[in-house]
Amino acid sequence: MPNALEDGVLYISMEYATAIHNCACGCGNRVVTPFSPTDWSLTYDGETVTLYPSVGNWNFPCRSHYWIRNSKIIPVPAWSDREIKEGRKNDTKRKRAYFKRKKKR
Repeated sequence: MPNALEDGVLYISMEYATAIHNCACGCGNRVVTPFSPTDWSLTYDGETVTLYPSVGNWNFPCRSHYWIRNSKIIPVPAWSDREIKEGRKNDTKRKRAYFKRKKKR
């Protein structure tokens, strides 16, 4: 990954299964989205890229929230503190369930 990131560019490393970009709000924070069954997935259709799920920068002062779909930023409303807490709880549950299933195999 380059040291200096350009706004509006999603840098993708398949070797490290990660994408990085500057926060879409313009605050200058770097956003790292690792690819894994329990984090983000990347879809490339031959022309555009899509990240799933949305990007919620809850640890940044901006608390920006957006989707990256078909290489476009789609802003969505920021979550409330309650929604963030619930989302983190659900994320933890989902990850535990995934690794529990994987361990049983």
